[in-house]
Amino acid sequence: MSSQELADFLRRRRENLEPKEVPAEASRPSHRRARRTPGLRREEVADLAQVSLSYYERLEQARAPRPSPQVLSALATALQLTGAERDHLARLAGQVLPAENGHVPEQVPEDAQQLIGRLEGIPAYILNDRQDIVAWNTAAAALITDFSRLTPDERNLTRISSRFRETLCTGAPGAETDFSQQAAANLRAASVRYPADSVLSELINEFASHDPDFASSWRNHAVRPIPSVRKILHHPGLGELRMDRHTLTLPGSDFSLVMYTAEAGSPTAAALKSL
Repeated sequence: MSSQELADFLRRRRENLEPKEVPAEASRPSHRRARRTPGLRREEVADLAQVSLSYYERLEQARAPRPSPQVLSALATALQLTGAERDHLARLAGQVLPAENGHVPEQVPEDAQQLIGRLEGIPAYILNDRQDIVAWNTAAAALITDFSRLTPDERNLTRISSRFRETLCTGAPGAETDFSQQAAANLRAASVRYPADSVLSELINEFASHDPDFASSWRNHAVRPIPSVRKILHHPGLGELRMDRHTLTLPGSDFSLVMYTAEAGSPTAAALKSL
């Protein structure tokens, strides 16, 4: 991953941080001048991270050597990064090695395959880091689509986003934007872990070229995951369903488990039993 990517990430996170969100000591008298651009100034971030202004400026200009783990930790704290953003920062700085073979895995662990089969009545599927749907149960096929009728290339969650939006997200405020933002976050993190995966690069270019929300989130280095989100689903046979989508990382693997659940005793829960 290039130093330019690290520089761009630092700059965008600095610009997204409101001055009122940082400790008062970051705004020394010498810093208190009219703000012409959004976010913190470089000198304020340098103060908070206790690094020299010259060094921080060179980081944002992609001219500095890779920062040490200690400096990265200080910068992450100064920029108030989330856990996912801290991991992303470390990978951009070369502190975390990419995946061993450089390519997104596609073979689902046997225990994960068994797990979704045992989730009776709970629609569930498994994603790899490329957002390919690599396994699913019968409830997920009944709720969403018969994935077995799709080619492997078509079984990509982001690639078939138009179908998901029409079937799953109609009526949910901001659903299309949220979907694109989460897709960009997932693929941004994957691109750092799998820099040699050409299929992943092609997907990113494809989505960025036709989805403005995805492109905007990509440029902004969005990497924050959304583990749970409320969805209003419109099923052709069951009508409107109010469900929660949960995304869990499967321990010891590069796969995620996605499940759709409904509140116990709700009309949606009763409707799901017919699946």
